[in-house]
Amino acid sequence: MKLKEWSAFILLALVWGSSFLWIKIAVEEIGPFTLVAFRLLYGLIGLLAVVAIQKRSFPRDRRTLLAYVFMGVFNTAVPFVLISWGETKIDSGLAAILNGTVPLFTIVIAHFWLQDEKITLPRIIGLIVGFVGVVMLVSRNLGPAGLQFDIWGELAVIAASICYAVAITFSRKYLRNQQPVVQSTMVMLIADALLWLSIPIAEPSFQLPALPLTWIALLWLGLLGSCIAYLLFFFLINSWGPTRASVVTYTFPVTGLVLGVLFLNEIVDWRLLVGTALVVGGILVLNLKLRERPKLATTAAD
Repeated sequence: MKLKEWSAFILLALVWGSSFLWIKIAVEEIGPFTLVAFRLLYGLIGLLAVVAIQKRSFPRDRRTLLAYVFMGVFNTAVPFVLISWGETKIDSGLAAILNGTVPLFTIVIAHFWLQDEKITLPRIIGLIVGFVGVVMLVSRNLGPAGLQFDIWGELAVIAASICYAVAITFSRKYLRNQQPVVQSTMVMLIADALLWLSIPIAEPSFQLPALPLTWIALLWLGLLGSCIAYLLFFFLINSWGPTRASVVTYTFPVTGLVLGVLFLNEIVDWRLLVGTALVVGGILVLNLKLRERPKLATTAAD
């Protein structure tokens, strides 16, 4: 493997893994809808520039456009808002960990939706191990009085993971032949339009951020966490294939947890560490099985 590819992998892991830290910083001042709307706006500007440079054209047929609307809702708009809202209730490190469950949900949904992604014994083992990890993470908020308030923040991030799983499977089934840059631009364009239309209803007290750090967070999330991250990911897909490139998602819990502890003084306990290990372990078991079937895995275009 080339140094250039590994450098792209490490940079992508840091950029995407650090997104949870910057989300936590931004939601201290602005609402989740406003945060996501600005994040997507900056990311969209960057992607439109890439599309113009590469002279790509956008699809116009009704079926493809409707598929992009579905992706805009379930791949970007809804999960981005859910994660941002969830981080108003929970630590950024825990949000990163819970978001790492996307492959666990994907394996179940793909079993019923795709012909070449059936659940096998190793996948069941990985699913169970990962689920136990999620239960352990959520159990941190179980006490004598029952569920604590921030359980809703955890459930919001888990719901976002389910949205991602649905969108990934949907994209693989209905948008296989689309150019990656065009696909990401279309999805971001539709999602951002929906967010700006939703703000007057969801956050009627909308106001521009006043703190410089909030603007830095929005720029980071938009230009790096959305635009540059997509370009790095597509580079790895072309170099390594989609299966090996997707391993980057396994770094999110580690990156998010470490950054949350270092910069936000978030607390680590044994259940957080064990739960993280189980979630990552379960996903790794699933990935090891997938790597035994590279031909099937690489037939799908992201």
